[in-house]
Amino acid sequence: MNRAPAPVRLLPALRAPAASRGNAVPAGAWWLWALGLATAASRTTNPLLLGLLVGVAGYVVAARRTDAPWARSYGAFVRLGLFVVGVRLVFSVLLGSSVPGTQLLFTLPEVPLPDWAQGVRLGGQVTAEQLVFALYDGAKLAALLICVGAANSLADPARLLKSLPGALYEVGVAVVVAMTFAPNMVADVMRLRTARRLRGRPTGGIAAVLQIGLPVLEGALERSVALAASMDARGYGRTADVPPAVRHTTNALTLGGLLGVCAGTYGLLAAQGAVYGLPLLLAGLVAALAGLRLGGRRSVRTRYRPDRWDARAWLVAGSGVLVAAAMIAAGGADPEALHPGVVPLTAPVLPLWPAAAVLIGLLPAVVAPLPPSASPVAPKEQA
Repeated sequence: MNRAPAPVRLLPALRAPAASRGNAVPAGAWWLWALGLATAASRTTNPLLLGLLVGVAGYVVAARRTDAPWARSYGAFVRLGLFVVGVRLVFSVLLGSSVPGTQLLFTLPEVPLPDWAQGVRLGGQVTAEQLVFALYDGAKLAALLICVGAANSLADPARLLKSLPGALYEVGVAVVVAMTFAPNMVADVMRLRTARRLRGRPTGGIAAVLQIGLPVLEGALERSVALAASMDARGYGRTADVPPAVRHTTNALTLGGLLGVCAGTYGLLAAQGAVYGLPLLLAGLVAALAGLRLGGRRSVRTRYRPDRWDARAWLVAGSGVLVAAAMIAAGGADPEALHPGVVPLTAPVLPLWPAAAVLIGLLPAVVAPLPPSASPVAPKEQA
């Protein structure tokens, strides 16, 4: 009797591997993905698309974030986004809006203002159109903040700063020290509060804060002294001699490049400068990168185990870039779908192909390596 051929197991081959130091997605790839989603959020006020962008970012964070302390910041950004929406609505109610409306909801007592404050009012009529416009505007800013929060939850800040150019390595070290100090101090406070609670001592009040503060400051000073000693032992601050011509060229390229980036960004945002904005921005980026490259010659240091940009990293970064490019193209092809009108007040409609393009942002949840806490345990092979 002939046996049926054994089925080919494709699922283990397609499944994302467990994350390790060698195959982890670089922090820059996560930031490019998140900035792509944020760019897409800045191009629309459609609440359905904004909600879809937030859902994509939240799903990827839930699927690929680790148990590190900095990975728990996504919830704080979500709460910050909701707070921004609430503040935007309150300001619209109190200060009014330039959006004309016909559907009156209620009327607040209006405060008379002097003649020099014409155009500004406090109180008055509140319409449904102005509240919907404020809701759309606040939702766009909230979605942008949440996308940035996704990058903070997925990208290791120390690894991101370690990948800075050599010319900025002193700044990177200072930022790493500052970002490391605050979490350690919070951990010390929580540890001391837990110890006092277990001993039956109060953890609230001025007396408890003073008794906890002294050990926390002492531990922070000890870590600072140890860090300074380790940096001195590794030769921190040493620089190589470079010719004056190279130094002057570096300054000119860096300063000119940054000015070009600022002018190009303004040109992209302004309606009149859209023609020269992109070329000027690209030229400024090239000049700034060349200046940083030359400036790195004065830094005598090596990079320990640099991040590798493999195919998975490029897929993660490319998915965010594709989402941003698709949303920009959709804004030029069908701007009304991305910016639903409020006068007259109509229900927003979900455009199909921009929504499908947003779903490309889910690619990191499939291709990025699984964090240790989410990695499935491989079954033992039977003898």
